[in-house]
Formats: sequence, structure tokens, C-alpha cells
Amino acid sequence: MNFSVCNRKGKTPRRPPPKKPSNNQKDPVGVYCRVRPLGAEDEECCIEVISNTTIQLHAPDGLKANRNGEFKETQYSFKKVFGIKTTQRELFEDVAKPLVEDLIHCKNGLLFTYGVTGSGKTYTMTGSPGQGGLLPRSLDMIFNSIGPYQAKRYVFKPDDKNGMEVQNQVDALLDRQKRDSQTSVPKTPTTRRIDPEFADMISPEEACKSGGVDEDSSYSVFVSYIEIYNNYIYDLLEETPFDPIKPKPPQSKILREDQNHNMYVAGCTEVEVKSTEEAFEVFWRGKLILKSKEIFFMKVKSQPHLLFLFQDKSQVNVSQLCLVDLAGSERTSRTRAEGSRLREAGNINQSLMTLRTCIEVLRENQMCGTNKMVPYRDSKVTHLFKNYFDGEGKVRMVVCVNPKADDYEETLLVMRFAEMTQEVEVARPVDRPICGFAAGRRQRNQAFKDELTHRLEERGGPIDGESPTVLNQLLQSFHPLPPCEISGPNDDVTLPRLIEALEKRHKIRQMMVQEYNKTEQDSNLLSKENFIQEQRGRLGEKDKMIQNQKNEIDRLEKKSKMLEYKIDILQKTTNIYEEDKRSLQHELESREQRLQREMSEKRRMETRMQGIVTDAKLKWEKECVSVFP
Repeated sequence: MNFSVCNRKGKTPRRPPPKKPSNNQKDPVGVYCRVRPLGAEDEECCIEVISNTTIQLHAPDGLKANRNGEFKETQYSFKKVFGIKTTQRELFEDVAKPLVEDLIHCKNGLLFTYGVTGSGKTYTMTGSPGQGGLLPRSLDMIFNSIGPYQAKRYVFKPDDKNGMEVQNQVDALLDRQKRDSQTSVPKTPTTRRIDPEFADMISPEEACKSGGVDEDSSYSVFVSYIEIYNNYIYDLLEETPFDPIKPKPPQSKILREDQNHNMYVAGCTEVEVKSTEEAFEVFWRGKLILKSKEIFFMKVKSQPHLLFLFQDKSQVNVSQLCLVDLAGSERTSRTRAEGSRLREAGNINQSLMTLRTCIEVLRENQMCGTNKMVPYRDSKVTHLFKNYFDGEGKVRMVVCVNPKADDYEETLLVMRFAEMTQEVEVARPVDRPICGFAAGRRQRNQAFKDELTHRLEERGGPIDGESPTVLNQLLQSFHPLPPCEISGPNDDVTLPRLIEALEKRHKIRQMMVQEYNKTEQDSNLLSKENFIQEQRGRLGEKDKMIQNQKNEIDRLEKKSKMLEYKIDILQKTTNIYEEDKRSLQHELESREQRLQREMSEKRRMETRMQGIVTDAKLKWEKECVSVFP
């Protein structure tokens, strides 16, 4: 046997990646197009929807597309095109719903929006009150599907290495008690508040639910929220103590590789959420107004319900859905950015250029059979999601376009990138193996518990007043009366034996009477307890109704406060604009006065110069007359 060792001096050799199940089936990257409405009716439009899969770009007036001076019209095809009348629900049904179903069934997914600034990317991803986007609808569908099967909080716990630990019930209970008793630490203040209107994004009739959920597993949902700004990664959910004297800037995070060679953000906060409302609150807590790439992670942890008794970490399935809102790409000459904004725009464009380069190399490798190295490490975005392009989950992209003519050149570049992305194929993820337990365990366990409880109640019934069973047993235990005939005057056995038998029967009778009285008392007590329980149930329903009304009042009060806050902000903004207007008016008046002074000075100078020219002219005429009389 021959062994060969290859190593570089001073570096630890990279361990070989684990062998993954081979899968020759591949699917192209799903690219969708959404066209937003024009801002004004009189704006020139450069995009026309030809069909539900094709759009056509028209060059705007004044722009020649070729040397002959003719307008060039180009068509681009997508998996599906969504016009200006498409609702948020229709977009979610076609684009994000299959990814959420895969997430619940232990498969990964990546969905990102791409387009020019102002093309509707954030509206598509987040939405607005009454028109929830892809992110809130995905969260709502997750909790509508796995709500009854969620594990208790802190049963699953992240291990800070992109893995998951399973705690026993005692440790999980201690962590829950610690969370409830922990006092809140002052956090870094932010300018954005939690918007109560976010709870009204999805109406109840638009709620969506996934079918085929494994009822024999327990689930937990964890969310993370990061931002890539100037090619640095920041955790938007990180809680840092606030120092008013010397505030600390946010610390950037680094990318690491776990034992399965998947990339993750080291030290990123993972918050366990148990409801859609709690997930919304976490999302708005991390929402910042910055022109950067915002990435929202949703992780679903699941494990067969029976294995919680053994805390088997190997049977924990972790699936992840990443929703990415990419920053808009546009020319810096058009935005007229300066200073830090110019550097920021340059980093954004450079990162998007790296994404395009990676897509180009992937397409070339697949179409031409080459084996070029894909430059994932040139950007944090591509480095973080390299596993998805290597076959760790489905990849989908929503291209958002603005049909106005001013964005024609940028939109043309976006269309070319989308067309190229559709030609990249990603390996279809392999179904993960699960334990071979029989289906329906949870239902059978619950039925067994109910039957056991029912039988225990029946067994305990005679003690609580089920006297007929006891009395029948007593009656069956009676002995027949002894013979009553006296054999003679010296018979001293028959009468004492009869008296003893009658005394025993008398005692049994007294016991039967006592048992009957006790049964009657217990039945009366039981009926009274049932009546009390019924009244308590009605009282609980009334309390719930009152609590719901209080919650509705609190929500309306919060909404009213938010509207007052917005009015205050608008008033302050108006005051600032008025102040700017007055200062600009004052500056304009001062410049007009200076201009008038300069004009009067110019007129005086012209008059003076004319006088000098006239004097010189007369002088030369006199000299000419004197010389030539």
C-alpha cells in the first residue's frame, strides 16, 4: 500500500469535506420579474409586459441603441412575470410558499431581491400595512403550520458553532425561569420604534398553512438578522449595554465554516420565537434605515418527539431559509454621491459585481465543462451563500424593475444579469434521512393517556360513591343462615349460632346504610363541583373576552401614539424645510443685492471708460490738426 502526504509549510492541511449523497438531478435558479407601477401617469415607460413569462424593453426617446440610429427593442424571459396589478399574496404563493414548505420539511432555501434603487425591492420583501411582503407572510405560514407541535422554549439551544444542542426538561425549565426573572439591561437606543401597524400586514383570511407537517416531531423557530455594510457583517439583534459617556461602535462579525463545511456568521444572535407577533417584534428591533444588504435568517429545528427522552443531537434536523434584500445598484455619476456615501456606493457596486462574476464563472463551468475557481471569497455575500450554489438548497431571485425611462440603462444591465442567472443550475437537495419510527405516535400516545385516565377514574369510582358494585360484592359474600331447628332442650348450639349470623347481617345492613348515605353525599358534592367548574369556565371565557378587548384597546392606543409620533416628525420636518426656505430666501436676497451693486459698479466703470476714450479721441484729433493743418 502506498501513502502520500501533501502539506504546505506552516499551514494545517484542510480536512476533506464529508461525502454527500450523490445527486445528478439539477434545477435552474428560479428567476422571477416584478414590474412596479410608474410614479406618475405622464412619465415615459420603457417596459412592456408581453406575456406572463416575457417582457420587452423599449429604448426611451433621445437614446439611440445602434449606429443606424434606430431604436432597439429587446425581450427577456423569466420563470414568471408579475405585472403592476399583482398582489402580494399572489407573489408569495408562486415564489416563497414552496420555499417555506421545504423549510418545514427540513430543506434549505435562499430568496433574494435584486434591482435598481426605487424598483420596489423592500416593498416586495417587507411590504406595508395591509400589504404584507414575502417575509411576514413566510413567518405567518411557518407558525400557522407548526404551531400545535412546537417544543417548549429552550429545549433546543444553539451551540455557537452552527449546531444545536438538546436540553433536558429540567435545564430548559431553569432557563425559562431565568429569562422570566431577568431584569432588562439598558440597550443601545435606536431612532426607529416598533411599528404597531406591522401586526396588521396580513389579514386573517389571507393566512396560509402548509400541509403534510410531521405531527410526530417537535419544532422550534430561531431567527437572525444581519447586515452587510461596506463589506463588514453586523448583527442587528446584538444587545449591547449603552454607555452614554463613551458609546461603543457596533462590532463586526466574521464568517466561519462548521464541521459540515457550511458557512455561518460566528457569534450571530439567534432568537427563539414562538409566535408570528414575536418574530415581527424581533424583525423591527433590528430594522435600520441604511442602504445596505439586509439578510434575515429563519431556522426551523425539528426532532422526533420520542427522542427528547434521549437528547439525541444527531437526530436534530436544522433547515434554514434566508431572505436577502440586496442594495440597489446604480451609477455614482447619477446619484452624485460624495464622501462616505460615495465609498458606500462603491462597495455596494463592487459586491454586486462579485456576485455577477460568480454567476458568470458558474455558468461557464457548467456550459463549457471548465473547472475555474469561483471567486466566492471576494465578497461577504457570495462567501456566505456559496453552499446554496453548491447544492445545499433551492435558490430563487425576484428581479424588481421600475418601468420609467430614466432607469433604462440600469434596468438593461439588471435584465442581462437575470438572463445569465437563469442559465445556472443548482443541484437538487437530497432528502435527509429520518428515524424509522411508525407514523402517528403522538396521536396514539395521547389516546393512550386519555384511555388510562378514563380507566383510573372508573377504578376510583367505587371509592368516591359507586356503591352498587360494592353492595353487590357484599351481597354475594353473604353466608346462608344456619339450621333453625332445635334438637332438644339441651341444644346450646343452634340458638347462639343463629344469633351470631343475624348479628353479622345486621352489621352488614348498617354498613350498607352508611355506604348509601355516603354515596348520596358524594353525588351531591360532585354535582356542585361540576356546577362550579362550569361557572368557572364561563368566567374564564368572559375574562378572555375582556383581555382581548383590552389588547385591542392597547393596540389602538399604540397606533394612535405612533400616528402622533409621525405627525410630530412631519411637523418637525416641515419646520426644518421652512427654516431652510427662509435661509435660502435670505441668501438669494443678499446675492441679488450684491449683483445689483456689481451691475451699478459695472455701469460706472463703463461710463468712466467711455469718458477716457472720448478724451483720448479729442486729443488725437487736435494733434492730427496741428500736424496736418
